[in-house]
Amino acid sequence: MKNRHWLFSSTKFKYALYLSLVILCSIPSYAQEKEKSWEELKQGYEFPAWYTEARFGIWLHWGGQSQPDIGGGWYARHMYMQDVGGQTFGKDAYANQLRQYGHPSKFGYKEVLQSWKAEKLDPDALMKYFKEMGAKYFMVLAVHHDNFDDFNSTYQKWNSVNVGPKRDIVGDFRQAARKYKMPFAVSSHDDRYLSWWLPAFGSDISGPLKGVPYDGNLTKEDGKGLWWEGLDPADLYGLPPAKRTPEWIADMKKTWVLRHKELVTKYDVDMIWYDGYGFPYGAPGKEASRILFENSLKKNGKIMAVVAGKIDDDAAVVKDIECGTSNKINPKPWQSIITTGPHWFYKKDREMVHNARTIIEMMADVNSKNGNLMLNVELLPNGSLSTDEKAILDEVGAWVNKNSAAIYASKPWKVYGDNLNSILKRASNIANADLEALKKQAESEQFNQRTIKSEPYGNDEVRFTTKGNVLYVFVLNPTEGEIALPTLGLKSNQLPNRIKSIKMMDGKKIAFKQTDEKLIFKVPANRPSKYATVFEVKGAL
Repeated sequence: MKNRHWLFSSTKFKYALYLSLVILCSIPSYAQEKEKSWEELKQGYEFPAWYTEARFGIWLHWGGQSQPDIGGGWYARHMYMQDVGGQTFGKDAYANQLRQYGHPSKFGYKEVLQSWKAEKLDPDALMKYFKEMGAKYFMVLAVHHDNFDDFNSTYQKWNSVNVGPKRDIVGDFRQAARKYKMPFAVSSHDDRYLSWWLPAFGSDISGPLKGVPYDGNLTKEDGKGLWWEGLDPADLYGLPPAKRTPEWIADMKKTWVLRHKELVTKYDVDMIWYDGYGFPYGAPGKEASRILFENSLKKNGKIMAVVAGKIDDDAAVVKDIECGTSNKINPKPWQSIITTGPHWFYKKDREMVHNARTIIEMMADVNSKNGNLMLNVELLPNGSLSTDEKAILDEVGAWVNKNSAAIYASKPWKVYGDNLNSILKRASNIANADLEALKKQAESEQFNQRTIKSEPYGNDEVRFTTKGNVLYVFVLNPTEGEIALPTLGLKSNQLPNRIKSIKMMDGKKIAFKQTDEKLIFKVPANRPSKYATVFEVKGAL
């Protein structure tokens, strides 16, 4: 009996040991695999096709700063400044705060956030509409300079679930994006909030409330019995400058990383876009990017994610150009971001910067230089589209859908266009100061966009894209009549082949003549759109 007991115990021990070894051997790829550094993840990285072939995306740069009626895109900062100096886009914020809400010593930005309800926001309907108008990826603002998270943030209690709309805005849009199979991106802008929020700790420099501290000076204890009880203003505005120790700043940056780790992993984003120049806060921004890439690698077996920003010196980051376009064809993917109005956030007093014509011209120019156009849509505070915004988007969408073959998955040609700088060539009627501004604009990139107020293109200026063996010619400002393109002459520097056919995107054939010096063809009076006309050219490539 004793021997049988020993044998049974020995067998149980051996089985338990065997089972333990099996379990241990089954998990080393998860428990023992060391996470890669940003530099290691970058090795061999290729920008995913979903991004490089998209060519057109929609962005909602929308949040608490959309709520006030007027006062510019940096409302949260400028509402605490009686005098904003040369920052004219915020010159009315303080006056509007007094009129619409109250003095910032009693009614601060935290109250503006609480008044923002987003009561008509319908992410599903918006995503369906954006997809129908031809957008191939979508981005939503996750956190702006105001340090307020538009998602269910574990590490920032000042967020859209606890305050204001009481909903997970990023999460709702992520769900809609997945439903409509749209790659999902988020934007982060709070790399400067330490200095950006300093006015909230000041007071009026004149008037009856001169010297009365603004609400940035309040503490958590001051909230007892009020709507924001339990929330600490220092978590939104930061500590007053005199109390900011190196240790506090270091902890703030650690929290920033945790917030962004949660953002990119919990919401499984496909892309993150950074405002400012360089990685946010340096190493913290690079760490958030590393986490995004690592998460994508574990999920997909390869990195399918994208990082974008005004970061020129990193081969794994999409270069971003704000309110502008490249002045050359870039071999590396890049992105232009533009917005319909002047503030990025909707304001009632806005004067439109773009209409359908200028957006379409920007898209043709950007695509011809190997870039994507990201168009910001300025939603109303309640989360719906304004009638003037939708009218523009309807026209852009109709044009994109008619000319999609020349846009999606397109590549640049040897040159991006012909008859370039047509505006400068007709500059005899332009004042000298305006002419110098145009020349400077043509040489720059950031903030060099053409707008509604810009001089129109010449009727023969074009942009090119290619796909396979087809060359697409975008006539930017078409009118009926002949145009000549020297780049498509048989003996031009580009050495095109003999052209076999030209037709518009509606299938209408176009008569043409190709000589050693140029290609000549007629732009018809009747065209598929009143905006840029696209011609399909076969044989040249």
